Amino acid sequence: MNCRHCSASLDIEFADLGTSPPSNSYLKVDQLQKPEIFYPLRVKVCKKCWLVQTEDFARREDFFSPDYSYFSSFSKTWLIHAQDYATKMMKRIKLNDKSLVVEVASNDGYLLQYFQSFNIPCIGIEPTRSTALVSSQKGIPTICEFFGAELANMLAKEKKLADLIPANNVLAHVPDMNDFLTGIRILLKNNGVATFEFPHLLQLVQKTQFDTIYHEHYSYLSLISIQNILKTNRLEVFDVEEIPTHGGSLRVYVHKKDSGSHEISGRVETLYKKEKLAGIDTNCFYKNFQNKINDTKDSMLKFLLEIKGKKIIGYGAAAKGNTFINYAGIRSDLLSFVVDKSPHKQNKFLPGSRIPIYGENIIKEFKPDFVVILPWNLKNEISDQLSYIREWGGKFIVAIPKLEIF
Repeated sequence: MNCRHCSASLDIEFADLGTSPPSNSYLKVDQLQKPEIFYPLRVKVCKKCWLVQTEDFARREDFFSPDYSYFSSFSKTWLIHAQDYATKMMKRIKLNDKSLVVEVASNDGYLLQYFQSFNIPCIGIEPTRSTALVSSQKGIPTICEFFGAELANMLAKEKKLADLIPANNVLAHVPDMNDFLTGIRILLKNNGVATFEFPHLLQLVQKTQFDTIYHEHYSYLSLISIQNILKTNRLEVFDVEEIPTHGGSLRVYVHKKDSGSHEISGRVETLYKKEKLAGIDTNCFYKNFQNKINDTKDSMLKFLLEIKGKKIIGYGAAAKGNTFINYAGIRSDLLSFVVDKSPHKQNKFLPGSRIPIYGENIIKEFKPDFVVILPWNLKNEISDQLSYIREWGGKFIVAIPKLEIF
């Protein structure tokens, strides 16, 4: 396989997590008697543009199906983040009722609902029918398609050019980034702004966040790599922020490279130097990651085996949890079941491990000794939500960045 951005050969091995099914392909009861498709989950690095990427084994349609189960609105932390972003962007680029916000990967309307509440016209673009339907039911005009140059051209012909394009936590999910970014450029007004949020590769490596690797995440991004990719597509980063979401993410602000509409912030150069100092554009940065993955996995598995016989459950049927569970070979003998707040996941089963998923009401009845918080990035929200387990001496466990019992 060659680099999906620049077509150079991929010579640097980064991570090999064996094989697993797509992390968001939850099973219904009638599917338990049928086989699942397991794909290799390997990640390599392009030493020309420094894009870290999975090897291709399946189409995007296999991952983002019509009954996709991830709905953004079930996390209180994520809704607060979305509202803060909307408020900030309305002020920063002076949005009003004559503006247009077009969100790519708008999911269930978790973000656009805040722009809508301020009477700012908006359009959502979301390829998964299940979430697009919920967004439409909120009164948000939603186009149920994958985004790219073709769709952008159609909207441009309809004079629906955007003042702001939020494309948050989607760039990593895009198999053809050049087509995607060509679409962003077409859809942006000359003085328009696009923002991209994505987990920061630097944090992934330094904190061994290997469970954020899964098939739906085609790419693992840094400022250095995204600058290379944007430049090819005549776009430019004019500001960047380090934000806490997903264990440490970047928010990059982008405009058309030839527009000169926004002054380049000093934060861009500061972060660029930080990544250079860490060696993100050198082979050495990637060499020992597989050993760190195995150490983290082994520590968690060893602890679960030591407490086997206790009542142990998981919380959060998250994609990252499925990566960890499948790589570690954890099954229902070590994790009795997983609880999730989303009714779209309840009464289904985790892909691969086939561990059952229930609603929260089962916790007080079961009285677990330990609750493994699988979406560790939400550990504060979840431990507050489930604080009542302390009434019977229950404890929480997270595995990343290191094993922690509290």
